[in-house]
Amino acid sequence: MSPSGLILLSPWDLSLAAGLMVLLAILSWQLRLGIGRRMLIAGARSTVQLLLLGLVLKTLFSAAHPGLVALLAFVMLAVAGYEVMARQKHRLRGVWGYGTGALSMFLSSFSIAILALVVLLQPTPWYTPQYAIPLLGMLLGNTMNGIAVALDNLTRQTLDKRHQIEARLALGQTAVQAIGDIQRDALRAGLIPIVNSMSTAGIVSLPGMMTGQILAGSPPMEAAKYQLLILFLIAAGTGLGSMAAVLLASRRMFDARSRLRRDRLT
Repeated sequence: MSPSGLILLSPWDLSLAAGLMVLLAILSWQLRLGIGRRMLIAGARSTVQLLLLGLVLKTLFSAAHPGLVALLAFVMLAVAGYEVMARQKHRLRGVWGYGTGALSMFLSSFSIAILALVVLLQPTPWYTPQYAIPLLGMLLGNTMNGIAVALDNLTRQTLDKRHQIEARLALGQTAVQAIGDIQRDALRAGLIPIVNSMSTAGIVSLPGMMTGQILAGSPPMEAAKYQLLILFLIAAGTGLGSMAAVLLASRRMFDARSRLRRDRLT
């Protein structure tokens, strides 16, 4: 136990927990689920990534240089943009496939993170990495999931219903009218996860940030207030980011003469 009362984890503790995951992988092989290898690779990746991040954050927290904070933030954005692109079955060709998700996350997550730091939390300086990096990470992670689901839903439904869209265009509807129902379905799908999280928080589940603060010794009421703040920020970031991504992708799927451009999707 540390002097602050926090229970420190030993390598044996982590090894024991990892052994449970290996046991699950073995069971999945026995049941022929076809996911055991992926599970082990994902576990190894998360181990390496989180330990490296711990080393990076240790250096970053001691240096507290704005350039280093900005560099890490843009690395996180670049990786999140790739993950959004990789999770879509049909994505926009060329730079739009990557740029739509990355630009939407930049506009939503970065602006909301800066707003929260400058107006709500007000650390000194405002880019203090102990606040800026975890806040941006939670916003990017959740916004990334929402945008990926919304874009995948949008492009998949557009291809499945292309004849219906073209019939509406032939009847004189604009591109916005012809694809409006699909846009609303895509946005609804992107927002469902965060709505479910807010609906069940405190009853079915204890959110990660609140749990972490309680384990670190924070008063439960303060942990609950921080968790509420984060949930509201994540909901706003996911909603705004998904809207920006769906609008950008929708415009790209039609040309200046309101023709559906199937060739712009993979």
